[in-house]
Amino acid sequence: MIPEKFYDVLKHEGVVTIVTSNAEGPHVVNTWNTYLVVTKDEKILIPAYAMRKTEKNINQNNKITLALGAREVMGYKDYQGTGFVVEGTAKFLSSGAEYDEMKAKFSFLTRVLEVTPSSAKQMI
Repeated sequence: MIPEKFYDVLKHEGVVTIVTSNAEGPHVVNTWNTYLVVTKDEKILIPAYAMRKTEKNINQNNKITLALGAREVMGYKDYQGTGFVVEGTAKFLSSGAEYDEMKAKFSFLTRVLEVTPSSAKQMI
């Protein structure tokens, strides 16, 4: 389901915007493309240090949107740069094999944000 070009974007640095929401409205935090790890079953793992409001929102409403891109990856019609919007559900992990693997890569994390995509659309 995740397009090959998405994996190309992850090889380059860029900002990932993470959007969650609650009754008060949307909440936005950011991380980096190169922090995202995609598992064999296409779950997206993101190291989390703070993200406390994000976690609170996920516990109330597990729907999530990610937006990311990289100028170095060619987009549609030979446009220099491309981006994706990923929609899905999320949860936070604080133990287990995926947590341990991510902690080995990103020593700063306190939890792992696990995103199960329902769509990954290339935007440009």
